[in-house]
Amino acid sequence: MNICTVTRVVMCAALVTGCVSSGTHEETVTELEEARKSAAQTAAAFESFKKQTAAEADSLRNQLADVNARIASLMSGTTTAQEEIARLQKRAGELEAETARANDLAKQLSGREQDLNERLKTEAAEKARLEKERAAKEAEIQRLTQTHAELTKSLEAEIAKGDIKIKQVRDRLTINMVDRVLFDSGQSQVKPAGLQVLKQVSDILKKVTDKQIRIEGHTDNVPIGVKLRGRFPTNWELSTARATSVVRYLIEDGGVDRANLLAVGYADTRPLVANDTEEGRTANRRIEIALYPKDLSEIASQLKP
Repeated sequence: MNICTVTRVVMCAALVTGCVSSGTHEETVTELEEARKSAAQTAAAFESFKKQTAAEADSLRNQLADVNARIASLMSGTTTAQEEIARLQKRAGELEAETARANDLAKQLSGREQDLNERLKTEAAEKARLEKERAAKEAEIQRLTQTHAELTKSLEAEIAKGDIKIKQVRDRLTINMVDRVLFDSGQSQVKPAGLQVLKQVSDILKKVTDKQIRIEGHTDNVPIGVKLRGRFPTNWELSTARATSVVRYLIEDGGVDRANLLAVGYADTRPLVANDTEEGRTANRRIEIALYPKDLSEIASQLKP
């Protein structure tokens, strides 16, 4: 029974008090007391219920707050985890890029190393080649020095008279013969005495295999006389004919390898001294035998390892 019901009962009891018997009145009073007690109990129960409900509501609110706090914490942790994942993914990309750069650098270094190895091989081969050529050159100079000594000894008499001069400058040797040693005046055929000299020279030159041998004809600047112009129109023809006569003897009678010989006439274009004196013109009329190097690589290839 709620409070409103109790109130209505009390009011009704008051209205009918005057018209009921005493017995009825007592019953009514009793019922009213019971109603009051019941109302009081109900009110007490309601207050207890209110308190219990309020406590439960507070508990639920606290639980909800805890849940919300946990949700917020989880959401915050999720955000942090996502940020960490993003950071790690970014770092992974950076590491991949760094790895790619490192691989490129490694390839470049490998290529440079290969280039360096090739260069070292090339330089080593070039060094070996140069060393071989140096050895060949030194051996060539030694052989030429021996040739010089042999020629000097063989032509000692002519050298003493000043008719022949021999000069060596490292790998080049020149035999300078005034024309009267080999030729009569205005002639291109070697005279008998000259053949003896060429025999001595050829005996030594035929052993020379590592040199080119150039026979040069030289004249003074005096024009060819009228009597000789039919055979030698100028000094060019005379100088060339004399050089050719010497070459022919060295090949046919001297046994010198023709592949090593060369004849050339220079006329009066390369004088040793001025042509303004008889002594100077005599010096300029000459045959020069020049020994000079062949291709050095060819000589080096002929060396025994």
